[in-house]
Amino acid sequence: MDVISATRELGKAIQADERYLAFRDAQKANEEDIELNGLIGKLNLIQMSYQHEAEGEANEEKMNAYDKEFREVYTEVMANANMRNYEEARQEVDNMMNYVMQILSLCVNGEDPAT
Repeated sequence: MDVISATRELGKAIQADERYLAFRDAQKANEEDIELNGLIGKLNLIQMSYQHEAEGEANEEKMNAYDKEFREVYTEVMANANMRNYEEARQEVDNMMNYVMQILSLCVNGEDPAT
């Protein structure tokens, strides 16, 4: 088996892993959460308003108000159960991928792939 074929097999294994499946489920739940999507849309609008204000002669009072509103909405987003589940699942996948990358890096540096 060549390296590319082995990598494709690794990709299949990753997609079958329970951590990846939990991540996909959490991602789908986020996409279907109307309230969460509304909050994320609001965050985007606040951020655009902040950036627009910052482009010209920025009004410090407006900038502070946008910052405060952004933090409040962000807190709501992160308090959402679906978002919390998504963040936990994403972290599990990130940890798995970091471990895989560490193994590959060690192998490239001549370490024993079995250990």
